Amino acid sequence: MTVIGDFECIRRDPGSAARCARLTTAHGVIETPVFMPVGTQATVKTMTPHEVADLGYRLILGNTYHLGERPGVDIIEQAGGLHTFMGWPHAILTDSGGFQVFSLAGLRRIEDEGVRFQSHISGAHRFMGPVEAMRIQRGLGSDIAMVFDECPPYPCDRDYACQSLDRTLAWAAVCAEQPRAPGQLVFGIVQGSVYEDLRARSATALKGMGFDGYAIGGVSVGEPDAMVLPAVHMAIQHLPAERPRYLMGVGYLPQMLAAVAQGVDMFDCVMPTRFARNGTVFTRCGRYPVKAAVYAADERPLETGCSCYACRHFSRAYVRHLCQAGEVLGGRLITLHNLHLYATVMQEVREAIQCGVFDEYRRHFVQSYKVIRTDHQAVVG
Repeated sequence: MTVIGDFECIRRDPGSAARCARLTTAHGVIETPVFMPVGTQATVKTMTPHEVADLGYRLILGNTYHLGERPGVDIIEQAGGLHTFMGWPHAILTDSGGFQVFSLAGLRRIEDEGVRFQSHISGAHRFMGPVEAMRIQRGLGSDIAMVFDECPPYPCDRDYACQSLDRTLAWAAVCAEQPRAPGQLVFGIVQGSVYEDLRARSATALKGMGFDGYAIGGVSVGEPDAMVLPAVHMAIQHLPAERPRYLMGVGYLPQMLAAVAQGVDMFDCVMPTRFARNGTVFTRCGRYPVKAAVYAADERPLETGCSCYACRHFSRAYVRHLCQAGEVLGGRLITLHNLHLYATVMQEVREAIQCGVFDEYRRHFVQSYKVIRTDHQAVVG
């Protein structure tokens, strides 16, 4: 009999630290490695919950800060919680709002007890600390709540990184003591900027607090791509193997596969949805801007061989036309395709691990992946 919070490792890859596992949440079992579409405002932009589920997703991400600001946790609680409010019957992970401490730097002041900021919506003065972040997430009723943390910017000098980490660990300890929604899991977040000893200290301290899972934060904050995987390595060797590991904000497919090889189980990123609204199509051979003139009369699907609804029914020329005309359907079709690709790749990753061929799969995928181009050779077929 499975219990909420169980993390069962099904298969380990013989050539790396990759593993397949099952995480049991209050709203279902999550097969890992897994990618979570971002639903910041209680919606995966341009998609209905039914469409997201039909692509195979059983876990999405919502944002504590944004939902707390609009519509407000009271309204969501009155509706019966976030799942009912947004019509999503599967699992939800809520970020704590800690990333907004970074992204809204011009509107906030960090103190030892939390963060004072000016609402980017109303201009009203707010305060959010670990108690407030956990109270909002309890009201949302998410399956996985993240601790409140400070995400230091890049570059970050060592003195500030130390101060920031002290605050983050103190906040994590407070978060660990807060009441939870029924069945709610809580994940700690490793910080420490680019400093290996601080990352190790953060991971070790969080492990001692006994969280249900552990995230690696403080990446995707402006650092060079080459620094992301070393940050993962700095942290992951100090995290317990028996709990899930979540790399926050990373959605570049080759990077994700490299992180899986290090033992990462969970990912989220706005890339496949945000880039879609700007006309960028992701494929297993790279990404390309369908709005480019070269695709004006291209009758091929967005990706040859893809079985998603967009690729089965429409051409690049048509989708380009929609984007050029400002039609919402263009962004919807690209979003659907991009999310289909991410779901398909993660399914293939899980299958490759279970068959013991993940390293071969990863090497072939990375070799085939290309940078953005605007000519026909950018995407095979």
